[in-house]
Amino acid sequence: MESIWEKDAQAVRFDLLKGNKNTDVLIIGGGIAGILCAYKLKNAGMDCLLVEATEICGGITKNTTAKITLQHGLIYDRMIRRFGENKAWLYAEAQKKACKEYARLCENIHCDYEIRDSYVYSLHDPKEVEREVSALNRIGVKAERSDAKELPFKVAGAIRVKDQAQFHPLKFLYNIAKDLPIYEHTKVVELMPHKAKTNHGEITYKKLIIATHFPILNKHGLYPLKLYQHRSYVIALKGAQNVDGMYVDESDTGLSFRSYGDLLLLGGGGHRTGKQGGCWQELEDFAKKHYKNAEIVSRWATQDCMTLDDIPYIGQYAKSTPDVFVATGFNKWGMTNAMVAADILCDLVQGKSNSYANLFHPSRTVLHPQLAVNAFESTLGLLTPTAPRCPHLGCALKYNEAEHTWDCPCHGSRFTENGELIDNPATDDHKSIR
Repeated sequence: MESIWEKDAQAVRFDLLKGNKNTDVLIIGGGIAGILCAYKLKNAGMDCLLVEATEICGGITKNTTAKITLQHGLIYDRMIRRFGENKAWLYAEAQKKACKEYARLCENIHCDYEIRDSYVYSLHDPKEVEREVSALNRIGVKAERSDAKELPFKVAGAIRVKDQAQFHPLKFLYNIAKDLPIYEHTKVVELMPHKAKTNHGEITYKKLIIATHFPILNKHGLYPLKLYQHRSYVIALKGAQNVDGMYVDESDTGLSFRSYGDLLLLGGGGHRTGKQGGCWQELEDFAKKHYKNAEIVSRWATQDCMTLDDIPYIGQYAKSTPDVFVATGFNKWGMTNAMVAADILCDLVQGKSNSYANLFHPSRTVLHPQLAVNAFESTLGLLTPTAPRCPHLGCALKYNEAEHTWDCPCHGSRFTENGELIDNPATDDHKSIR
């Protein structure tokens, strides 16, 4: 199972840590968020280094569909009703800034950057489309209603935002990472105040950024309750009718469409990690019906951290950890939100203010309906009397027949059939799965 991005990108590799190091800012995690943080900090003249337990871009980042857009589902009408127009406007402005930064950087990087219109469609409710168009226009985003006629089925309506973008994420990231202070195969095994023990030495730091997809410090910040993980599946089709735009269903379990060269990338089959879902079979059935002559040339899956309120957690890890920062919960929109995170965290670790920081602050209220769902799933997982158990917090693992893995429905850790760790928040292999 290999994404198309892995097939045609020239990877850059880095040495492992040897001995002890001192740095002003230590970044843990070599995905897109960690790399962008390191890039911005280095360009700001800050002393920093990044450690990655395996190889950079080897986790979730390599499995994205790589859409660069401020349109993140039908969120803006909901944000206005929950938080007011000002916060919805701030969120959109942060995403606009991220999109512009990608456009600027990609001018000098060969990464298949292409301007595309973005569409969020609804299969059943034209009124929610109208509400979202109105909400976007109220906060200064030019949006219009569309029929999304490129799609092979009829929709109730879609919201179109022009001049968004798509690109090749690994070509982009390997380019900006090549001159950064990065150590691969350097796993943090213990964190103490201002010191990190790795499998190859110790690192003393003044500030710490945890960019490990799901945060790895369990005793601070309540992240096991504030986050859950969601799996999504992709197939790349050759010989299918292409699309000029980028399309996503407003539903978490709907389909997404975008092109890459002569390939159509069809995404969907999603479900909460550890639960049942349509997986690749749903996508293959759809392709057989709508793209009869198409050939599946690649398939892969990804996993996203989902927050309680549609807004990522970016900023101080917890009130009790003033020198530790986090970037997580990108809600399936890791491209722009990773850039937003790098912008905010680069300022915060330097003691500077950032106009978007309060909106994304991780210590904001947790009083949202999703909290009860997360708490129920955690309790259910803990009380289910079956083995194997997740080494993270002890929940019962569920077997994923589509991917032949053991998945945790509580917090999203995943393991191979041999017990090798695939996705965190667990940090070690499962020794009893054999």
